[in-house]
Amino acid sequence: MLLYIHGFNSSPDSDKARITKAYMQQKFSQLRVVAPQLPAAPKPAMALLQAITEQALAEGEKLCFIGSSLGGYFASWLVQQYGGKAVLINPAVKPYELFAEYLGPQFNPYTGEHYQLLPEHQQQLQQYDTPVILNPERFLVLLQTADEVLDYRQALAKYHCCEMLLEAGGNHSFVGYGDKLDTVSRFLCLP
Repeated sequence: MLLYIHGFNSSPDSDKARITKAYMQQKFSQLRVVAPQLPAAPKPAMALLQAITEQALAEGEKLCFIGSSLGGYFASWLVQQYGGKAVLINPAVKPYELFAEYLGPQFNPYTGEHYQLLPEHQQQLQQYDTPVILNPERFLVLLQTADEVLDYRQALAKYHCCEMLLEAGGNHSFVGYGDKLDTVSRFLCLP
């Protein structure tokens, strides 16, 4: 199973998610690709991701994750808890700190959902922190230095021991992501 985990205020209809699903369907048609719409609050979002992961384990499936931004933060925790491999795209490192800037009314342009980002959401996020990467061989990190949302140097420091593709320029969406999917699929050892 490949679990694609979108970022904050995003969705399975984002460009990266759609590109990923189309590529996997073309190259690995037998691979089960799951790309859920996550609830806005971290605790129910992680509960959904855990349920999907545990079902895949129960069915004997290999675990593969692709996580973008906040999805990369979640994917890191899932790999540390359940195993498998993950590709992280411009991953959030301490989103519970970053969320201080976003407290209050939020709008997800993909889903049309209006909701409140609360201090309790910061606390929920902190529960899923992975301050030390225990199995660096399980991660491939894609970073671009001109990410306008996250400071790439935080991810560079946290994941320094992992396989990494660091590109100058780009942006938070990771320009040219589709061109990296051959590398992504090789790293994940897809069938």
